[in-house]
Amino acid sequence: MSVVKLEECRERIRSELDSVVDFWLKYSHDTVHGGFFTCIGRDGKVYDELKYVWLQGRQVWMYCRLYRTMERFHKPEILEAAKAGGAFLRKFARVSGGSGGQWKCAFCLTRDGKAVKVQRTIFSECFYILAMDELSRVTGDKDMQLEAEQMMEQLIYWVQEDSSGLGRPQLPGDVPTNSMAVPMMLLCLVQQLTEGRGQEVVQKYRELGSWCVQQILQHIQRDGTAILESVSVDGAELPGCQGRLQNPGHALEAGWFLLQLSAERGDKELQGTAIDKFVELPYQYGWDKEHGGLFYFLDVDGHCPTQLEWSMKLWWPHCEALVAFLMAYSQTKRPKLLERFSQVYEYTFSHFPDAKSGEWFGYLTQEGKVALDFKGGPFKGFFHVPRCLYMCERLLDDLLANKD
Repeated sequence: MSVVKLEECRERIRSELDSVVDFWLKYSHDTVHGGFFTCIGRDGKVYDELKYVWLQGRQVWMYCRLYRTMERFHKPEILEAAKAGGAFLRKFARVSGGSGGQWKCAFCLTRDGKAVKVQRTIFSECFYILAMDELSRVTGDKDMQLEAEQMMEQLIYWVQEDSSGLGRPQLPGDVPTNSMAVPMMLLCLVQQLTEGRGQEVVQKYRELGSWCVQQILQHIQRDGTAILESVSVDGAELPGCQGRLQNPGHALEAGWFLLQLSAERGDKELQGTAIDKFVELPYQYGWDKEHGGLFYFLDVDGHCPTQLEWSMKLWWPHCEALVAFLMAYSQTKRPKLLERFSQVYEYTFSHFPDAKSGEWFGYLTQEGKVALDFKGGPFKGFFHVPRCLYMCERLLDDLLANKD
């Protein structure tokens, strides 16, 4: 991939990021009740007013990150939108009472902030933490930072000590598992909370970061030939469909999380494992050699996965693949990794962006046709697309600045 081609990629990525930000600024803000609409149709019309807490948190985080680190997004309207989203979260997201205590967040709220549903997982809370910590960085509000750290302590307790506060009943046939999403998310939070905060904070979370890495590495199975989505708490393969499930996009996301940590710690062994097992390997088994693009789910033994959407091409795995391959190349300069990035780039930018109405389609058929034409829903908000574009732009800036 030539320097000229890399410059063309950067320009396309940069203009795409501008377009995506404009779409959400234009269509997603609820100026009456606060927070953001995320159920947004192809043309920007809101088709459902429910507000999903994890998507609210993601949008606050993304606005703040853009405002704080990219000069062209250092705009009052972006800061004010982030502050309004943060205020909505602080006022309505946390649900009182129950075994979860004061730190449990709702999964879904009405337009005016009434709790609709609570999930027995940690993910709404994770994105609440991300939002509060990043918002504290742009506003200087120490209470928000403290709130993020306090909720983090509760999450650590739920994950490592006692999960009963999540409200999940302990059933005799329900075997505890190590789901890769949990240590991945905690590692993401460790990196967020420690960024630029000095050695004291870094040391506070260092052991947790190492624990997350160890938990993620347990998902390398079958003598290093497969990444499995769920394993036993002892790191063994689980029986049945659950144990055989592979999610290539998730493995690729874990890959760049591990690459970030390996760079911070100067850990070459971890870097090698991240690239070989969590970047290259998921691509090799996950890429559709007939139609292009990454499968959503696969079964390691070749059975048909039971997830109905298994063969579809979703937006976010391709976002994670772009970040993973470009980050891996930036750290190693291995030409093969840049070739992979180029292949994923060509597929992604020829299938997902909507040139007519802006933003990206999220759900394609196996053949690459648009299956669902909305731009946002309960799972797709202002996060994976802009985070990918933002990170790739910055990586390309660094690569092109040091191209010699």
